[in-house]
Amino acid sequence: AEEAKKTSEGSEGGEGSGGSGGGSTRKEIYTYKAPWTVFSLAWSHQPETDAQFRLAIGSYVEQYSNSVQIIKKKPAPKDPPDAGHNYENQCYVAAEFDHPYPCTKILWSPDTSSGARDLLATSGDYLRLWSMSDDGLGVGTLTAKKEALLNNNKNSEYCAPLTSIAWNEIDPNLVGTSSIDTTCTIWDLTAEQAKTQLIAHDREVFDLAWAQGDNQKDVFASVGADGSVRMFDLRSLEHSTIIYETDKLEPLLRLEWNKQDPNYLATFQVDSLQTIILDVRLPSTPVAEIGGHQGSINATAWAPHSACHLCTAGDDSQALIWDLSGIPKKKVTDPILAYHADGEINNLQWCAKQPDWISICFSDKLQILRV
Repeated sequence: AEEAKKTSEGSEGGEGSGGSGGGSTRKEIYTYKAPWTVFSLAWSHQPETDAQFRLAIGSYVEQYSNSVQIIKKKPAPKDPPDAGHNYENQCYVAAEFDHPYPCTKILWSPDTSSGARDLLATSGDYLRLWSMSDDGLGVGTLTAKKEALLNNNKNSEYCAPLTSIAWNEIDPNLVGTSSIDTTCTIWDLTAEQAKTQLIAHDREVFDLAWAQGDNQKDVFASVGADGSVRMFDLRSLEHSTIIYETDKLEPLLRLEWNKQDPNYLATFQVDSLQTIILDVRLPSTPVAEIGGHQGSINATAWAPHSACHLCTAGDDSQALIWDLSGIPKKKVTDPILAYHADGEINNLQWCAKQPDWISICFSDKLQILRV
């Protein structure tokens, strides 16, 4: 039987309808309205004692002065939400701080070991590290403190803006950044200095991602305006491997490494309706190209708990979840789940700690969806 496609229509109050063939089921959807357009977002990896979960969101305002907010969702009810559950006013601002220029990316530290600092990294003009601590008021609010500003170009008064950051989950002391100056830089957070900087592409680098597999902590890949996906190994940086190039060298915007199967990557071109799935064992040719969108794709996210599920989101206001378990033999044509937001979706993140939750942002809204 053909797998039913579920559709949920979002509403301001965070209540949705969904289902397949007939009856209606309530979907858990929580909406936070920010005072500005939301662009960057990230789920925290730390266990929360006073909240169901915690996210960071960054503003997109075309001026120097921008903001980052830490958003908490009130603790989950002991019983499953029912028709009387209040979906409104469930999210609140736990902290807010100023940020120069919009954040191109926000990431929480993946280090959840006992005693680890509660760190947040942001990229924009520079890489900045921020620490979070309880402010002692007993109401779940936090104090944010800037811990470091990392700059590897101290000889110039100008800086080349950073397009993205990637935090190494196997070795949380390593963070990579990509820049419009064609370089990628790998930072040693303990020393607060660059471990290495390399010219990664012929043109601007738009994104990078660390490999996820065992014995892969030194491997990362990047994409950029030259239309290539390139793989690097910190143990032998004199070589890089071009694993894919677009036909006419059209720029590639984002890159996501599969969380469970280190052979698979997802990327997409600028202003494209297709998500490209690559297998590093079969360079140069995609193993799948996923459609389904009527507007340009802006973000993709692999499921943290499954090797074969991918979420894509774009300008058509849709977030689509795909089952890729049949590739490359079986062509993937229909998503297994679709959600229609109230605006063009700028970004998307899948929660690693609680994998039945996805967050999206559109216009001035952060929306948290149970899938």
